[in-house]
Amino acid sequence: MQRKKIIVILGQTATGKSDLAVKIALRLRSGPSAQKYGGEIISADSRQVYKGLDIGTGKITKKEMQGIPHHLLDIASPRKKFTVAEYKKLADEKILEIISRGNVPIICGGTGFYIDAITKGIIFPEVPPDNKLRKVLEKKTALELFRILQKLDKNRAKNIKEKNEQNNKVRLIRAIEIAKALGKIPKITETRSQYKFIKIGLYLPIPILKRKVEKRVKKMFQAGLLKEIKKIKKIGISEKRFKEFGFEYDNPTEEKVISETIKYAKRQMTWFKRDSEIKWLDPSSKEFKKDLKRINLD
Repeated sequence: MQRKKIIVILGQTATGKSDLAVKIALRLRSGPSAQKYGGEIISADSRQVYKGLDIGTGKITKKEMQGIPHHLLDIASPRKKFTVAEYKKLADEKILEIISRGNVPIICGGTGFYIDAITKGIIFPEVPPDNKLRKVLEKKTALELFRILQKLDKNRAKNIKEKNEQNNKVRLIRAIEIAKALGKIPKITETRSQYKFIKIGLYLPIPILKRKVEKRVKKMFQAGLLKEIKKIKKIGISEKRFKEFGFEYDNPTEEKVISETIKYAKRQMTWFKRDSEIKWLDPSSKEFKKDLKRINLD
């Protein structure tokens, strides 16, 4: 039996993923199979799931959607943490819904863990948050957390180091939480997917990426980023929570936001480089359209 296809548009921030996803969805609707299916987009962005984080996360607008259905945007309160396990459950449900309508799911985003959760069929351990433990761990440095994890589960600590996430306190705290609850962190299970994934990765040469980021950040400030941040503060979001979103809590400047965005883009590429199934394209290249056409989306 032929596996149903899912198109995945991934890559660094500011490379044009959302725009390409919409174009492909429109192309599916206008192609020879238009009467049978079109495309619907599922966001794979760990910040765009939150309500109210629009300008700061570069969330796609209704106008930019061009009538294409978008899913898993604005589905969670920024007051509460939204886990990758929750994301996977909802994404799996949306995939089935889209296919049942005869349409093609298009996963689009830059959060590697979200994309891996879907494409690699990862099964996550069921461990509820331990708020008491978290309060204790949050006072420790990333290095202290990493050493605690090494004692609890060397394999998980090694895995986190290989992914260059030993300074990610959120990831380390969750890993310790699971290890303490289960004795050790079970090996993350990956199952063979029932779907055929076509992965298209977008990247830009560093000088071009920097110019794109600078342009995007300037637009964010012009569009009211500082007002959006004040609004989020008013609903009681802490400084710590802001940092988890990748935002500056006090006096964010264009220079700071640009610098942090470039660092984030580098971390994204480090994650995605591990996946040999990705077909990489440079949107700034003259050959981009030809290279895209060479990828069989059928």
